[in-house]
Amino acid sequence: MKLGRLIRIGLLFIGSQYFFSCSSQEDNYVAVPESPVVCDLTQVPYAKLSDYHFFEGELKNLQPVYGVLPYKPASELFTDYALKKRFVWMPKNTKATYVSDADILELPEGSVLIKVFYYDTVLPNLTTQIIETRLMIRKADGWIFAEYIWNPDQSDALLETVSTTRSLSIQQGNEVLNFTYRTPNTTMECNRCHGNIVTLKKNPIGIKPQNLNWNYPYGAETTNQLSKWISYGYLENNLPNSISSIINYNDTSQNLDLRIRSYFDANCAHCHKDGGEAQIHPLRMEFKDTTDPENMGVGVAALHQLPGYNGRIVQPNNVGQSILHYRVNTTTDLFYIMPAIGRSVKHKEGVQLVEDWINSF
Repeated sequence: MKLGRLIRIGLLFIGSQYFFSCSSQEDNYVAVPESPVVCDLTQVPYAKLSDYHFFEGELKNLQPVYGVLPYKPASELFTDYALKKRFVWMPKNTKATYVSDADILELPEGSVLIKVFYYDTVLPNLTTQIIETRLMIRKADGWIFAEYIWNPDQSDALLETVSTTRSLSIQQGNEVLNFTYRTPNTTMECNRCHGNIVTLKKNPIGIKPQNLNWNYPYGAETTNQLSKWISYGYLENNLPNSISSIINYNDTSQNLDLRIRSYFDANCAHCHKDGGEAQIHPLRMEFKDTTDPENMGVGVAALHQLPGYNGRIVQPNNVGQSILHYRVNTTTDLFYIMPAIGRSVKHKEGVQLVEDWINSF
């Protein structure tokens, strides 16, 4: 029997990281890499990040193995100026499906989302330090969280369920920032952003088509992320001809209205939406809802009164009377600080954007 025929009936070379796919010609085949990732849904979360085999070589280099695909939303949630790397992995022969521009992609059972938080200007020597890696793993009954804290020598990260803190000093532009970095308690706090208080379901946030519909550099290739997911075999090719998409809110060349709507979508919408933790408030911050300025609080009465303020969430052309501005600007008033978790220093660029927007009316 010829080799091509053997391959076509499913011959597998034991110990190899490749499986073989045949064309219609009997003796022609293409070697397709087999992902080395290990994710047994009956055993996860594992004790160590290295147990999953997401990365090759030294773990701290974050060099993804085959099947672990990097991605990045156009606008990102601010977390005390932490840099972030994101990756997705899916089991062989499975794909995500499109629901709508503003709904997360429906990922198959066994999928993993990987989010790494790090700094590359840690003082005194401007070194790189990885702090944490958060996983979301799709099981049969829904998503679970797994939090991994990196050890001091950056050789691995260990599973942790309670919150941890560490003092950090970083160089941020011309300024030195000293603050306490805090990781979440996975049994309590992750639900605050990722949970739905009505359905009680947990869901990812960033993997919406509207967030991924922009070009990303994959080594020597820069291409649209949704197109990359399709060509990689990670997404059904059933997208609409056009997608209403957010932009990078840091891009000052873009339209101010699109920038502020993208900022709110990335930093506020996970709570200020139907089913979100803050659904009681008269704000709906998802990109799809903010074509109406009232959903961003313009001229709307706030539920919380603030001494010295006239009670409006956003008072047009008056930063000093806009409660929303106070909440994104404060670092010490823990009752009013927004976002309520994940921020201990001021996001100066975000505050400036909010000010520019309020003053534009």
